Amino acid sequence: MTKLAFPIEMIGDDDGSLLVTCPLLPEVTTFGADRDDALAHAVDAIEEALAARIARGDDIPLAGATGPTETTPRLPVLTVLKVLLYLACRSQGINRAELCRRLGWHREQVDRLFRLDHATRTDQLDAAFRAIGKDVSIDLQNAA
Repeated sequence: MTKLAFPIEMIGDDDGSLLVTCPLLPEVTTFGADRDDALAHAVDAIEEALAARIARGDDIPLAGATGPTETTPRLPVLTVLKVLLYLACRSQGINRAELCRRLGWHREQVDRLFRLDHATRTDQLDAAFRAIGKDVSIDLQNAA
């Protein structure tokens, strides 16, 4: 089972605001007026970093260990599914043209599967996972 987790570090400033960084994604740097604000900005910054990496065809690191000064923000389910699809395709050497062929879809339809800002229907993502020989399993846990 592949898990996506991007631990962040929050460092307090003199004015009470928090600087947020993500060791696994060095391009992520943001801030927040308080902890909740910092977490919300962290999710946005992580999504932007992941979207940019997907657009460039770059690697995306898998879950790292969370240290004592780190916390791990929860990413939206749709974002997680799209990143997992990207990682699965990369690991199998399946490019978008091949995914188009396997699904019988137009290129724009497949491109939307990898756009984090597009509200892709889950049945389309499920079809894409099946086309590459993967099944999606949802794990429900108690909130922390």
